[in-house]
Amino acid sequence: MEIEKKDIRSLTKAQLRDFFVANGDKAFRGNQVYEWLWSKASHSFEDMTNVSKETRLMLENNFVINHIKVDTMQRSEDGTVKNAVRLHDGLIVESVLIPTDTRTTACVSSQVGCSLDCNFCATARLKRMRNLEPGEIYDQVVAIDRESRLYYNRPLSNIVFMGMGEPLMNYNNVMKAIDMITSEEGLGMSPKRITVSTSGVSKMIKKMADDEVKFKLAVSLHSAIEETRNHIMPFTKNFQLPELKDALQYWYQKTKSKVTYEYVVWKGINDDKASIDALVKFCKYVPCKVNLIEYNPIDDGEFQQASDEAIDNYIKALSKYDIVAKVRRSRGKDIDAACGQLANKS
Repeated sequence: MEIEKKDIRSLTKAQLRDFFVANGDKAFRGNQVYEWLWSKASHSFEDMTNVSKETRLMLENNFVINHIKVDTMQRSEDGTVKNAVRLHDGLIVESVLIPTDTRTTACVSSQVGCSLDCNFCATARLKRMRNLEPGEIYDQVVAIDRESRLYYNRPLSNIVFMGMGEPLMNYNNVMKAIDMITSEEGLGMSPKRITVSTSGVSKMIKKMADDEVKFKLAVSLHSAIEETRNHIMPFTKNFQLPELKDALQYWYQKTKSKVTYEYVVWKGINDDKASIDALVKFCKYVPCKVNLIEYNPIDDGEFQQASDEAIDNYIKALSKYDIVAKVRRSRGKDIDAACGQLANKS
């Protein structure tokens, strides 16, 4: 029976160096291979041209590189690019390139499917199959960086973890991926250009604060009224608003980093005065800003985009208390690429 080979990217640089020493080679060979795997984002041992054929064959016999492959790519009329990404085991996730005049943002996935049950989200209708490995998250960023350079003649500027999955339910792998994305031995991106979006897993928000992360935090809030929030995202019964408030205050106390609230306004669900007042009150707990998001409907059901008047009412109320609020228009509508509502339709 053939032994399943280990993904070489699961090894640290020290472990790679030890592997070469144990196999009668020099430790620096591990440094060379590590550079190929991360800085050069190589998907094949054959690419490693400063390593002998014998060494490449030894690597081939012992390891695999479980890289992603962009299966299909769609370009929207507004310039948004959606990648359907095939993983080594045949499963599919999605990532999106979102361009503006001044930046290109990668929206990446952290799980195949999702652990949660948000009623408005297409991904939540897919069963969570597994967590993504650090290399699979890293590869999505590399692919979008290449597309940004190809189509927009500039490198990727920002990353948001708002694709498939709840990043804080895949905490260790997401943190390892971010470590490599920000490392000079990886992509060398500033952590300040990375935002991790959570649906409000309070315990893990506190852990991030304790781990002294340098990236930004966004919370998919959608309502500051417990009953409404639980209806929109039933799993939040386990992460109620007082607990979330406590976690966010802890986050700010530790990091001094503002929180961004992602907030979709739906017709007949959270477009009333009580919902607006509750959000204003919640925003006073920690320094924050609010992204009011235009909804990209997934069917003709309960969740439908609210009126412009309702959005304006939110902006007026938040502005009155000097809370920064912006309206985020849905991108890539013609290719179904609304970040945070991703699901493979193929």
